[in-house]
Amino acid sequence: MSKLKCGRCLSIILLSTGLMMAMPGTLALADIDHRAARELRLSGKILPLERIIEVVREVKTGIIIETELEFEKGRYIYEVEILDDDGLVWEIELDAATAEILKIELDD
Repeated sequence: MSKLKCGRCLSIILLSTGLMMAMPGTLALADIDHRAARELRLSGKILPLERIIEVVREVKTGIIIETELEFEKGRYIYEVEILDDDGLVWEIELDAATAEILKIELDD
């Protein structure tokens, strides 16, 4: 690869990094991949997804259509979306370390 192409790639990477740093909301919310989630679970920093699902099912019945683990506002958050019997999609956010329900709302 020529120096020009490498320099251009580096410029793009630095520009992208600078833009992300300039937008605090971008860095405040980050999806956690499965490898990181496993490490967090093994270290005891988050509860297993099975426990989170038990808590969610106590408040809302339906089909779980999506789960995400995110880092938001200094803590790990599980976000679970449920399709209820009426065809409505609910979003439930829980603290990943305690399973405390933080938010329940209809998804747009």
